[in-house]
Amino acid sequence: MRPDNFSAAFPPLPRGVSVVIKAFNEEERICAAIESALRAVASVGGEVVLADCASTDRTVERARAYPIRIVQLSHPEEGRCGVGPQLGFQHSSGEFIYLLDGDMEMLDGFLALALDFMKTYPAVAGVGGHRVEANPARLQANARQEQTREPLQPGSVKWLDGGGLYRRSAIESIGYLSDRNLHSYEEFDLAVRLRSQGWELCCLPVNMVRNFGHKTPPYQLLLQRWRTGRLCGLGELLRASAGQARLHLVRQDLRELQIYLGALGWWVVLLSTPFWPLPAALRLACFGALLAGPLLVLCWRQRSWQQAVYSIVSGALNAAGLLRGLLQPRQSATQTIASQILREPMDFPFRSATPRCWLIFFAEGGAVFLQLGLIVGGVTIINKSVISSMIT
Repeated sequence: MRPDNFSAAFPPLPRGVSVVIKAFNEEERICAAIESALRAVASVGGEVVLADCASTDRTVERARAYPIRIVQLSHPEEGRCGVGPQLGFQHSSGEFIYLLDGDMEMLDGFLALALDFMKTYPAVAGVGGHRVEANPARLQANARQEQTREPLQPGSVKWLDGGGLYRRSAIESIGYLSDRNLHSYEEFDLAVRLRSQGWELCCLPVNMVRNFGHKTPPYQLLLQRWRTGRLCGLGELLRASAGQARLHLVRQDLRELQIYLGALGWWVVLLSTPFWPLPAALRLACFGALLAGPLLVLCWRQRSWQQAVYSIVSGALNAAGLLRGLLQPRQSATQTIASQILREPMDFPFRSATPRCWLIFFAEGGAVFLQLGLIVGGVTIINKSVISSMIT
């Protein structure tokens, strides 16, 4: 599925890789991400596509310094996590697609190993690896996340978290790469759609990317994700999966779904206590016990009251986001995303400037030789005058 403005200047790559970098306001890390992608495709053949979701900083400006395709979302209000990968996929031509975040760096060696693995096992739709965390704050976030998600282990896996290499034919068999309606969970949604059609996903026991992630404080990041709609992703995923064969995979594989549904049930019980047929004092005592009970249990399990409080706040906001996501309107996930091409690899200035570089080289070389000639000529004149004075 390609948009009308897809460039015909580059024919489909016979067995190449398209590295799709999804970015929004990543000016700090985008150069490192692009350079790592260019190094990766240099040894296996391919292209790099930057899918920019209407960044308002210097992300695109800095990306223009590299020989890559740059495409940008036409309508900024449509920007969300599910848009970036699909936008890049629309403008890619490789037989294999590698997804990379704008705040990550590809590590040497993984891409070649993943390609060999994919060619050996044609039933595998996607291959991932281990993510190396470079931001200490992310280590804390991952420690909290491991309470709800199983860590990625080598071998067959349920989804690829943090990017990976995908087979184009597998993606085309399910209609689209990522659901443009999702504010999060886009990689999990891709995984369950592939697995429901019989495809497999695998994780190799090698490091794949270095992740720098966010430096925002935990509570501030949580509120930011609520404002941007990131916490609606699970509800949006459930709505997209309703009535589909993949729904049982969503219910089975997402342990946090059970936690957030439990949080909603907890709210219902708390709100119902004023209507219990009990004395007022007893109803108030029950309300206090129900309110403090989860916090005490989490303090005991996590050995930290700060982390327990964060878990309660996070669970409450995620549960609210679940309801909010279920009510979000949807667009067709197969509809082409409106975009514009800002640069093609053939527009890279170094390529078009090659003749001028040679002219500059010869001009500078001629100037050097002229200067040398003047110096030699001057020395010769001086030597002649000295010899004449000696004779006289």
